[in-house]
Parts: sequence; structure tokens; C-alpha cells
Amino acid sequence: MPALAKRTIVWVLGIGGLLSYNWWVLGPFKPGLLRSPDEFFSNLEVTGQPYAAVMQHLDVLSGLLILAALAVAGSTSIGSARREWLGMIVFAISGLIGGLFPQVCEDGISVACMDAERHFQLPLSQYVHDGSGIIEFVGITLALLLAVRRTRSDDTATARTYRALATGAAIMYPILGLTYMINKLGAVVEGVFFVGFTVMVLVQLHERLAQRRLSADHNEGMIDRSPTMIASR
Repeated sequence: MPALAKRTIVWVLGIGGLLSYNWWVLGPFKPGLLRSPDEFFSNLEVTGQPYAAVMQHLDVLSGLLILAALAVAGSTSIGSARREWLGMIVFAISGLIGGLFPQVCEDGISVACMDAERHFQLPLSQYVHDGSGIIEFVGITLALLLAVRRTRSDDTATARTYRALATGAAIMYPILGLTYMINKLGAVVEGVFFVGFTVMVLVQLHERLAQRRLSADHNEGMIDRSPTMIASR
């Protein structure tokens, strides 16, 4: 596949996936949809809620498109970079599964739902959704930590972005844990994470395409310097 065509396909898939992933941005602008800043965005996808099916489908679409973008961009032979890619793949697949298995009640704002959830009294879909959400966070966070480690001696914009994201994650994860315990500001904290995850996907796609381009340029240079070419000169 020509390099330009490949880059175009990756960005079309990636940006389309991220637009679908960030449907939550519209939630606060629809009166009555997000009833409280304490409510998690996943609660909006509970079956029976307004636009729940649309949101579920957008999560599935997002997972498929980001997965496809990562697949087309490809992995690399570098060990840590390959593990980063696998972490991002886990992130995309987990998001897809979360859309296929929505929550059945609003654990962010309903005490009865929370109690039933903690006592494993809810249908399987609730726990698959919760589990996929945890794995989604774990996959992309591990990818970020590996990226920071790989680029720790670099001073490029990409390396600085990874370090900034890691610093933000170190600050926000304890806050996320506190949010779950006290059921406050769930939408705000989730929104911060979703923005960070969006930046991470963009940087990963950009870096992989740049690496592919450098590799192609290097290979072309090696061909130009081959003994046959030198002799012909």
C-alpha cells in the first residue's frame, strides 16, 4: 500500500473513531440528559435512557474504527513499542465490548443499583461493562507508561506529551478512586480522562506513522547506496 494512502486511511479511521468516542462532549449540552455532574457518562447508556442505543452504537463504532486504525498503522519490531501497540489494541477492544454490553442500572447515582452491584445481584451485562471499562483504562495506561519509559531520554514534542499525560494520570487516578468512593463529580473526572485518552491515541498514531515513514526513507537510502547503484555511477 502506498505510504500516502496508508496515512490517509489511518487518519480517517482514527479521527472517525475518536469523534465517536467523544460523544460524551454533547451530553452536558442536552438539557435533562446529564442530570448531575456526579453522574458517570456510562450511566447515560443504560437501556431505556434517552439516546442510550445511539451512545452504545457509537462506543462500538469507536472501538472498531480505532482498532482498524491501529491495525493499519501497524506495530513495530521494537519490544516496548510493540507492547504499547498491544496495550492500545486492548483499549480499543475493551471500548467496543463496553458498547456491546451496556450497564443495566445507574450505579453512579442510584444507591439501590450500587448495593445490588456490590452484592452481584445484577445481570451479567453490568459486570462485563464494568470489567471492560477497567481493562480499557489499564490497557491505555500501560501503553502510556511504556511510551514514557521508551522516550525518557528524548526531548521531542512526542516525548514531552507522553510525560505530560503521565503526570496528569498520576494526579487524576487517586481523584478517580475518590470519586468512585464518594460518588461526586464523576462526569467531570471521566471527562478529563477521556480527553487524555484521546490525546494518547492521536500521539500513538502519529508516532507509528512517522516511524514507518522514517523506516521507508531509510530503506530507500540503503537501496540508493547499494553496490549496483554505486557501480552504475
